[in-house]
Amino acid sequence: MADIEPYENALDAIPGAHPYPRTSRYHDAEIGIHRQADGTEVRYAKPRLLPPLDERQGPEAHPHTVGAGERPDLLAQRYFGDPAQWWQIADANPVLDPRELTDEAGRVIGIPSLGGLPRGDRRV
Repeated sequence: MADIEPYENALDAIPGAHPYPRTSRYHDAEIGIHRQADGTEVRYAKPRLLPPLDERQGPEAHPHTVGAGERPDLLAQRYFGDPAQWWQIADANPVLDPRELTDEAGRVIGIPSLGGLPRGDRRV
């Protein structure tokens, strides 16, 4: 996430500035408000609706053959430099449970671009 300006990172640290940091899968989710019978407001993130798979992966999706012992968070660290971005990989592939991405060695999954081309075989 080196492309984010320092002041934007600082805003993420201010309580109440935004309910989710810019790196969260829910950052762009619409926030709903539910009023309970006593008038108390409960805020919640409305469901994220994903675009069709072709649009999610985009033309720069990078195929990755899953190796034994790999996990979505380890792949996110490898390709994006941030294990918390595992959800980017999950969103780019047709699975209900992110563990399905790496539960079978030899499976080919798509690694989406994150601000450009994937970082390839970067290991940290």
